[in-house]
Amino acid sequence: MDKTYIVEGMTCQHCVASVTEEILEIDGVDKVEVDLGTGSVVVGSAVALDEASVEAAVAEAGYRLASTVS
Repeated sequence: MDKTYIVEGMTCQHCVASVTEEILEIDGVDKVEVDLGTGSVVVGSAVALDEASVEAAVAEAGYRLASTVS
């Protein structure tokens, strides 16, 4: 099950790596794809994810979860 989020504040590949690393620490997450240009982050998981967990992971990386797309 893939879910797409919009993350604000990412400006470089270091940002992408930080967000990816933090989200991959969430139990059940098996894929993270970040598009720096659009700020979209696709998170793949075999189980339903709690949006608060994703938001907390993004915040831990130093960015803000702006919205959920799908």
